Amino acid sequence: MKRTIKNLMGFTMGASDGEIGKVKDFYFDDITWTIRYLVVETGNWLSNRKVLISPEALLQCDWTNEIFPVNLTKEQIKKSPDIDTDQPVSRKNEIELFAHYSWTNYWGGIWAGGMGTAGMRVPILSDSVKETVKKSKNNSDVEAEGDPHLRSAKNVQGYTLRALDDTIGDVEDFIVDDSNWTIQYLVVDTGNWFPGKKVTISSDLIKEINWETSEVIINASVEQVKNSPEYDVSKQLSPDYESILKNYYGRFISHK
Repeated sequence: MKRTIKNLMGFTMGASDGEIGKVKDFYFDDITWTIRYLVVETGNWLSNRKVLISPEALLQCDWTNEIFPVNLTKEQIKKSPDIDTDQPVSRKNEIELFAHYSWTNYWGGIWAGGMGTAGMRVPILSDSVKETVKKSKNNSDVEAEGDPHLRSAKNVQGYTLRALDDTIGDVEDFIVDDSNWTIQYLVVDTGNWFPGKKVTISSDLIKEINWETSEVIINASVEQVKNSPEYDVSKQLSPDYESILKNYYGRFISHK
């Protein structure tokens, strides 16, 4: 099912032995447009520390009560690497994090799991990842700076959408597929350009994100965006609407 990031903000994350905290952000990579981490702010039990949780840890979500259960304990969370989520996350940070939880590293082979699988098996850490962790402790060549493709969804909200010939709106939200945690569409507010209209842009149309100018650049013209099917934020992304979107944008995506 398709869900918006804004609607998922504030969900409670629950460990096997109690509440961990509230979801405050999502980190995605701008190559595959896949959610890599949920940023969770813990409560007083862990001094409101923010922790990163991979979607791999998620069990069957309780949508009614807005709870993300995970196959982790509070003790595991407490002993996890302390990563400053207000700074770019380095590959060294990620290696240590994945070693701690025995998650499958996505940079060596993209994890293709998804939420909705109760009792999800925790993969065994491969020898190659174990070796990388050992080397990283004494290797200054391991990337210390943040992954240039790992981005905060909260930060990108508000970025300007730039078409091939002009700017046309601002990024308001993201629509994700909860079966594989990929971002399918960006919700764009064209209020200053076409008052009252919101549109969705397929992630396949995105050419790049310019972090210096805070712009999302797409392979489509202003006219193409202007004429795209309007998005009603009060309604969920229905199969019929998505079919219309795919048919409309398919003509442009095929000519990228």
